[in-house]
Amino acid sequence: MQFHDKGESAPAALECRALSKRYGSGRVVLDHLDFTLAPGEFVAIMGDSGVGKSTLLNLIAGLDQADGGEVTIGGTAVSRLDDNAATRLRRQKLGFVFQAFHVLPHLTLAQNVALPLLLNELPVAGALQMLAAVGLEGRGDDFPRQLSGGELQRVAIARALVHRPTLILADEPTGNLDPDTAHGVLELFSAQCKATGAATIMVTHSEAAAAVADRILILSEGGLHGAPQARAPSREHHGLQPAARSTNDAR
Repeated sequence: MQFHDKGESAPAALECRALSKRYGSGRVVLDHLDFTLAPGEFVAIMGDSGVGKSTLLNLIAGLDQADGGEVTIGGTAVSRLDDNAATRLRRQKLGFVFQAFHVLPHLTLAQNVALPLLLNELPVAGALQMLAAVGLEGRGDDFPRQLSGGELQRVAIARALVHRPTLILADEPTGNLDPDTAHGVLELFSAQCKATGAATIMVTHSEAAAAVADRILILSEGGLHGAPQARAPSREHHGLQPAARSTNDAR
């Protein structure tokens, strides 16, 4: 299976067409969902717990199978890949940032960040450059136990971006951080995604976190809907307080 070369005219980073998914009970999670994400675009997805946000991320990553529809990443249709090709696509085209960091404690920071480079047979020197880009220059030989929560999430962001993926999937990336630290990490995350050209989907319950995104979408009733104005405060004013809740809030 051939993937698109970055030198070609860039396709959409992500396209979901008529994506549908039901839970085992028959409850509809996604109902013919259509969604396009441009290269370099940062989108926040909000919604009630259990509405299907993590399911959507799993379908995009090819870790779960849709009941209908298609997911295309950088021009490659995920459902048409066999297991080996799907693994290769995740390795090459995707980066992941999790709430729990998932930084390996027995590896140095540089070794953690270098993992995607090793898997893709790329020069590992990029790991130190990426650590510097997230404000951890000179810390490559440190171990995770020497870092704060905010610093650990910076390592996770560096690891997700180091191989220049097409798409970043972030699931509550600041859920374990205090508001001040979360704000700094999110601003850095957004800036680095723009710098590397990675499109980003961030699932979050935090309106303050969502405010760093280019777009805020609400997942409800099986589809994605634009956020009411009250849920999209300006970046200059989102600070640490959530925006006022609209009576039309879908969460």
